[in-house]
Amino acid sequence: MIIDAHRHYWDPSRLDYGWLAHAPATLQRAFLPPDLEAATDACLLVQAAPDERETLFLFDLARQTDGVLGVVGWVDMEADDATQRIAALVEQGQGLLRGIRPMVQDIPDTEWLARPSLDRAFDCLRDHGLVFDALVDNRHLRALSQRLARHSGLVTVVDHGAKPNIADGQFASWAGAIARVAQVPDVACKLSGLLTLADLNNGMAAIEPYVAHLFESFGGQRVLWGSDWPVLTTHATYEQWKACAQKLTRRFARRHETAVFGGNATTIYSLAGRVPAAASGATS
Repeated sequence: MIIDAHRHYWDPSRLDYGWLAHAPATLQRAFLPPDLEAATDACLLVQAAPDERETLFLFDLARQTDGVLGVVGWVDMEADDATQRIAALVEQGQGLLRGIRPMVQDIPDTEWLARPSLDRAFDCLRDHGLVFDALVDNRHLRALSQRLARHSGLVTVVDHGAKPNIADGQFASWAGAIARVAQVPDVACKLSGLLTLADLNNGMAAIEPYVAHLFESFGGQRVLWGSDWPVLTTHATYEQWKACAQKLTRRFARRHETAVFGGNATTIYSLAGRVPAAASGATS
């Protein structure tokens, strides 16, 4: 069974998704499970609004939708009662909450991740067995390294390969920084979001050296595939991106295809109790 480790559903009529105002017009509408009925892969739902109410909304969708294995939500990690808020979401999720994702890329302070005031919240994630999804780009990788150094055992997944500037061909600075992050044993990386960072006309070819470097840095045991749907739809269909990612995984991480497309997500997000045995055992 394939697991899409990074899927969004959103509804701007219910909540404020501020970043959508600057997104392509085709994304400025609701995207809900009926819009992707053709995709039968299991998935993790990932937050798209900095609002705890959206996490509850995703819980509801997960309970109503076949194949949703868990939710990566959002919580105000700067709140004085952040640890209580995290504990409350864990209880409300009843096993669905698998991780927390602060929207670091949208925070003006590029050193936000390194703030000591966040230490208790990150310790709380670790203590609850939650994954920290790092929505970062090259500007944040130094602060991310500082954060990880404070929390041994905090399982972290870097979203979208840390969003390299593929369209402008910038490689060296990103490559060095992401390789240093990959030296931390508890850090993994999502093979997701890369097509939308490339020029529309040559995206498939343009992302190849970046994908190769991610596999070289993290290895096949710490890379997991995600669609980043519906953001993906500005550049490709769900099936087009999946086929492209499968081809690249065969090229750069042969014999790890099953892990990248399901086994790693099962292990990293502790999904073994929610996934059929055939998928949860796939860690080759």
